[in-house]
Amino acid sequence: EQKSARVVGDVIGKYHPHGDIAVYDTIVRMAQPFSLRYMLVDGQGNFGSIDGDSAAAMRYTEVRMSKIAH
Repeated sequence: EQKSARVVGDVIGKYHPHGDIAVYDTIVRMAQPFSLRYMLVDGQGNFGSIDGDSAAAMRYTEVRMSKIAH
């Protein structure tokens, strides 16, 4: 697993040079079991709740692609 900040930096550098918030929000959504039918990202840390609690800052979370995303 990699720190989410590292993944966000790689995405901004290679594909989407417009800001880290949009990229991190998308990663958080892909890691939430209640947002998508299949989780595309395995997350470690606080990625929010269905009650509206927000996710932790990207420096406190780690992510990797889930098996279904390969």
